[in-house]
This record gives sequence, C-alpha cells and structure tokens, in this order.
Amino acid sequence: MINEKNIEKIFGTLEKYLEEKSMIQKFVDENFNPFQILVATILSARTKDEQSEKISRKLFQKVKEPRDLLNFSEMELANEIYPVGFYRTKARNLIKLAKVLLERYNGKVPEKMEELLELPGVGRKTANIVLAYAFNKPAIAVDTHVHRIFNRWKFVKTKRPEETEEELRKKLPKRLWRKVNNLLVNFGKNICKPINPLCRECPINSICPFPKHKDKKILLQ
Repeated sequence: MINEKNIEKIFGTLEKYLEEKSMIQKFVDENFNPFQILVATILSARTKDEQSEKISRKLFQKVKEPRDLLNFSEMELANEIYPVGFYRTKARNLIKLAKVLLERYNGKVPEKMEELLELPGVGRKTANIVLAYAFNKPAIAVDTHVHRIFNRWKFVKTKRPEETEEELRKKLPKRLWRKVNNLLVNFGKNICKPINPLCRECPINSICPFPKHKDKKILLQ
C-alpha cells in the first residue's frame, strides 16, 4: 500500500532507480533563464519531450529574452517551432506573451500564480512548472503522467488533473512538491506507461495496488 507514511521513501526509491531527467530539469541544470523555461514548457504541451527539447534548443540559439521573439513574424515563428503540437497556435501565443511581458513586467516572468495564469498560453500545469523549476518555489505540476500514477497508486481518487493537484497539496509533504513532475513524468514514460506498464520492472510493484505481477521485491531503503 502506498500512503502518506511511506510516500517519501517511494520517491527516494524512484530517484535511485530512474536516472533520466525531464527536458525542463535539464534546462534548469544548464542555467536556462525563467523566460526560456516558460517558453520550453509552452512548447512541450501535446508534444513528446524529445521533440520539444530539440525544437527548444534550436529556438534558444536565437531567443534569450521576450524581445527576441518579436524579431519573428507569426508565420516565421510557426516555421521555427514546427513540428511541435499546435505550432501555429503556440507561435501566436508566444508573440502575444512576449508583448505582455514587455508591457506589464519589464520583460521579466512574474513569480505569482495569478499573474502567470493571465499570460497567453499558460495554464496551471505550465504555471506550476515555472514556479517550481524556474523560481524554486513549492508547486505541484500535474500532467497526465502524474494524474494517472497517483490514481493507480490509489494515493488519490480524482477525475481531473486539477483535482489531483488539489489533493496532493493536502497529502504530500511540501519538500516533495518540486520533485513530482520530473520524477513521475520519467516514471510514467519509462515504467508506469498508460498502456502495458512494465510492472515486472517496477521497483515498487510489491506494494503497488495496480499490477498483477508482484514477483519483484521492493527496493525501499
């Protein structure tokens, strides 16, 4: 059983078992600035990490701050970020975003949830990622992986990612909040997949309520 008493050990086990980092964690480690973290997060929506990382790195050779985005027309930027998902809509939102940041925030990314949510193309997941990874603030970024896995664990019983975030804020120690997205996206992509999860390879399958195969000992330490 996975619960509030052992969740920190669960996280520790997964951290030791999973070495891959998310795109955003890589960018943080490489000292990309908050604006670039925001742009990369927007580009990553509905797009595989490998593709969005490749496109983001290419874009960031030319784009370091909001003003740089205004060197592109909407069509030019769409071509620059193709083939990320919804590239035309994202190009339009990114140019609007650059203008808003320059007009309202002197070119800086705001550090408050309410202000981030007012920016073009920014929803709760994106805002939480920026708060957690760009500004090192306690925030829980819930995407489909995080939502699916916590429900599979029966740690929460929710229907929507927004509900999962709300429940996790009540149940998870704050010191774990920033780890959630990087760790569980990695886990969800490589082990706890949406279809045909690799339960036999999972280091916590002996206490997970989801898998049928529980023939591997738990690696909790």
